[in-house]
Amino acid sequence: MNEPLLLNLKNDLSELSHLAAAVESFGEQRGLSTKTIMHLNLALDELVTNVINYAYPDDAEHWLSVSLWTEAGSLRARVVDDGIPYNPLQAPEPDLDADLEERRIGGLGVHFVRQMMDDIRYVRAGNQNQLTLTKHMTP
Repeated sequence: MNEPLLLNLKNDLSELSHLAAAVESFGEQRGLSTKTIMHLNLALDELVTNVINYAYPDDAEHWLSVSLWTEAGSLRARVVDDGIPYNPLQAPEPDLDADLEERRIGGLGVHFVRQMMDDIRYVRAGNQNQLTLTKHMTP
């Protein structure tokens, strides 16, 4: 089974449980390791939460999409939203050695995503943010 999965989600945090269940089902159907599924779920939860909380300056309903597919020994995921332009890869790395009181708020989630994924690419196409994640699968 190599069919891609496409999810359309409202900008509402209640959608995160639907996303997690779909990622788990996708991974199980393709025989992905528990660790790979967990890493993908954590990364997508962080990224989609950030989109929902920060991408839309209005209170209107918006839609974002998450697509998952496997390709050439890799698992790929893409998050697309029509929120304000934002490239999370330009966020500064958190200073993990600083005292807790001195640390800048934010940035840890994106740091963890960078650690869990093998490659992350961002493009702004038209009025959409497109973030593509790659996780190499071990045979």
